[in-house]
Amino acid sequence: MNRRQEGQVTFEVRNAFYRSTSQTARDLGVLAAAVYRQNHPSLRVLDAMAGCGVRSLRYAVESKADWVWANDANPEVAPVLSLNLAQLNGCFQLTHWPAKRLFADCYQRQDFYDLVDIDSFGRASPFLGACLQATKLGGFIYLTGTDSRTVAGHDPDACLGHYGTYGRSHPAAHEQGLRILIGSLQQQAIMQGLVIEPVFSLFQGQIYRVMVRLAKAQISFADLYGFLGYCHQCGHYQTVGWRYLSQATCPDCSLPLTLSGPMWLGPLHDPPFLAWMTELAQVWHWPQRVDLLELMQAEAGLPPYFYTVGELGKRGQMDIPKRDRIIQALKQAGYRASKTHINPQAIKTTATFKECLQIARRQ
Repeated sequence: MNRRQEGQVTFEVRNAFYRSTSQTARDLGVLAAAVYRQNHPSLRVLDAMAGCGVRSLRYAVESKADWVWANDANPEVAPVLSLNLAQLNGCFQLTHWPAKRLFADCYQRQDFYDLVDIDSFGRASPFLGACLQATKLGGFIYLTGTDSRTVAGHDPDACLGHYGTYGRSHPAAHEQGLRILIGSLQQQAIMQGLVIEPVFSLFQGQIYRVMVRLAKAQISFADLYGFLGYCHQCGHYQTVGWRYLSQATCPDCSLPLTLSGPMWLGPLHDPPFLAWMTELAQVWHWPQRVDLLELMQAEAGLPPYFYTVGELGKRGQMDIPKRDRIIQALKQAGYRASKTHINPQAIKTTATFKECLQIARRQ
């Protein structure tokens, strides 16, 4: 048989689902789970859509999970899943249930997990409320969305129907996709007297992955859940709170802003936790993941949007400026600025678009 290797495990795919290009997301999940395991007495993982079982294997072998429940709704992958998971010597459970039934069963039996991984295809919305029912307080939810057309603003009506938010198209729309997922999950958690706290957020090749921590409701929901305004006339971005929706105009053009939302406006990442993940990635000799995690730490805490160098060049009617030179100049001018993992040709900064454009023109 044709066996594959990823991380420390080998496995077969056969007729089961496996996307090799998603290894980055799996690597980050394994790192986060391993850090969690180092700080807790045990790690129990619920892999709701196991596919060929590579995530389940890696959580058990690399993250040192004590127990893995691997589930895939397609019973036809049972032979390959059973073959791959046999390496775990009985420290697992295998089922073929629809994900919602899986989560409901966990809730009914009060069987809560430290990490619930939902690697769905298409919309994440059907699982937003249900996955909370299987997650331990303080545990992690690792959620996937692949409906980039919807959350990136190309079908705002569908976005409203599936996520309860109106997503519009603009240059930073892929970051918006991450924020819509987090915000929608946050809204579901609030209804249950809980909140979620982002651990990290990853956009890669039209796939949105967010890992969040489930916690008791102790923060002001409205302060971190609001609207993003964009001016198509001049490129200006600003966040807009619920109390100021009637005043959402561009300070430069005095035109109404195009609003997307509501969505999560807080940090996409938890820098202290990412620092622990970075240390572990260094020990494991994963230099590419170290670079990614360091970039995530740098962009954490910056405004919930970015400016692309292409947009700066277009609006400034100039040759496209070099991103790194603009970032350096912004920092020298007293602004915070960073690259972003979401777009390799974009800048996150505390400067306004107008200020960024002025600095870019001088480069």
